[in-house]
Amino acid sequence: MQTADVRADIPFLDEVIYLDAASTTPTPQPVVDAMCEYYHHFNSNTGRGAYRTAVKATSEMEKTREKLAKLINCDVREIIFTKNTTEAINLVSNGLKYEKGESVVIPNIEHHSNFVPWLNLKSKGVKTKIVKSGQYGIVKTSDIQDAVDKTTKLISVTQVSNSIGSIQPVEEIGEIARENDILYMVDAAQSVGHMSVDVKKIGADFMAFPGHKGLLGPVGTGFLYCKEELAESLYPVNLGGGTISDVSEDDFKLASVPARFEGGTQNIAGILGLGAAVDYINRIGLKKIEKHGKDLTKIMFNGIRDIENSIVYGHPENIYDMVGFNINGVNCHDVAKILDEQKTICVRSGMHCAIPAIRQIGAYEFGGSVRASIHYYNTKEEIRTLIDTLYEISRFLGS
Repeated sequence: MQTADVRADIPFLDEVIYLDAASTTPTPQPVVDAMCEYYHHFNSNTGRGAYRTAVKATSEMEKTREKLAKLINCDVREIIFTKNTTEAINLVSNGLKYEKGESVVIPNIEHHSNFVPWLNLKSKGVKTKIVKSGQYGIVKTSDIQDAVDKTTKLISVTQVSNSIGSIQPVEEIGEIARENDILYMVDAAQSVGHMSVDVKKIGADFMAFPGHKGLLGPVGTGFLYCKEELAESLYPVNLGGGTISDVSEDDFKLASVPARFEGGTQNIAGILGLGAAVDYINRIGLKKIEKHGKDLTKIMFNGIRDIENSIVYGHPENIYDMVGFNINGVNCHDVAKILDEQKTICVRSGMHCAIPAIRQIGAYEFGGSVRASIHYYNTKEEIRTLIDTLYEISRFLGS
């Protein structure tokens, strides 16, 4: 599939220049069709009926689990459905058992969803060790190693920063975790669907994924990879329907993995749409998506950097599919509003749910930063329009 083919499947792109993929991506028609197929022809609950449409709904949902497992190179039993990355991370942070005095190591470049759940463990006597990133929002493996000691239970890190797109050395950090017999979690919110993600190669014990970003899936979908041998040590945080195999008046028995973690009725239509989205990504080809992203990111970074009064964050050789920036003298939200008003360009502005990261890169004084983020549906012409419009903003308002 070519970029034009994908754009033809997303009518929304005829109305705007959409540069906010890091927040959510528009949904292609085949994904919408898969959801409508469920609603129109077998709108039944899963795992709860012997009649044919219920069996079909269950079977189709399990096919999505199989597709996701193949996508990230793991066993199908290691895929747990969630409604987003945040829920997946909280499942791990709340489901692990801790001893008072243990610690968790995290960088300061993280999204709040991979920061606050670990800070919250202080009520259990768990200390959070914060590792500062460097000038370009990249974490040094040596700093991770220095933070690790005999109290460390887990290291958690993002693969690609959501605020400036800096790529972290997740494989090397995984080696540190293995060498020290420490649990390892990776936030893949900004990487899956944009590039090949292999959980075995990375060496993660847990990995959190969204459906609605790089995978072009529906909102309200996501999943957790949990290494099979660790699943029994992770306690469910959402008990009830579907999570139990037997109940007496004074006790209960958990269902097998992964069902024990998927309490209540799932977002069935969304999960089926997610399966269709994986098919769609595979039709395009991850290598093609990755090359397209690298090419456009380079054009966007260099073009914005060359604008007078611009401040661009991150290193041009180590960011992917997004550029964070500011125009000196102009509030970041004003930049975003002008882009929308002048050329219907959709970008994110503010703290990006990553306040420590924004402070680290020096963008806090601007009220945050502007972030333009892309996917395979974006074109060079759209990037050129962004750059030209920013040039005009800088020319008339910058200082």
